[in-house]
Amino acid sequence: MRVVVIYGQNHKGSTYHIAHGLAKKLEGELTEFFLPRDFGEFCVGCNTCFNSSERECPHYGKLAPITQSMDAADVIILASPVYVYHASGPMKAFLDHYGYRWMVHSPEGSMFRKQAVCVCTAAGAGMRSTLRDMADSLFFWGAARVYRYGVGVAAVNWAGVDAKKKASIDKRTSALAKKIVHNNGNVTPRLKTRAVFFAMHVMQRKGFNPRDVEHWKQRGWTKDVRPWKS
Repeated sequence: MRVVVIYGQNHKGSTYHIAHGLAKKLEGELTEFFLPRDFGEFCVGCNTCFNSSERECPHYGKLAPITQSMDAADVIILASPVYVYHASGPMKAFLDHYGYRWMVHSPEGSMFRKQAVCVCTAAGAGMRSTLRDMADSLFFWGAARVYRYGVGVAAVNWAGVDAKKKASIDKRTSALAKKIVHNNGNVTPRLKTRAVFFAMHVMQRKGFNPRDVEHWKQRGWTKDVRPWKS
């Protein structure tokens, strides 16, 4: 199993320890990226990825190693601490660069066979909105399974998290890891994802963006081919 983790921060605090611990429990080939250390550019709104090709994005070269790792992975983990009730700025800037991969545009077919996890921590609250920031992109990329785990750690660093809380986190992440391992290689999108895909399938028969229409037609998705079927 190949696992990639993208952290929305450079420091190794509570979010890192939980996401990293979960990834290690999957006992696979692990690749990790830290934002903004490994990618810290803001989308400039040039629309090149929508109208022409993502390869013409001014940040394509910097982003390519992460993109390639995600495409090769069986499991994608997005992890961010809560920053003012939302994902961190570096995580948001990272996700902005993949708007062209949403199902309404030019999704990557392999996403429909992957599992993904959103992880976040806060000293207090804000986990639900932070998880949604990341889960929205994973859903609209077409990820077959998207799990969420957010926890209030009542501390500003991992050392300050009490032993009882750490034990609870370990139990929850162990259960989640077991589920992911069990489902590995045998996941298909849920009904909601298929419904959105079908709506886009109908729209892309005519479409409004020539690049997107061609993307769908080349893969046979405007006919009977589905990306989650081999």
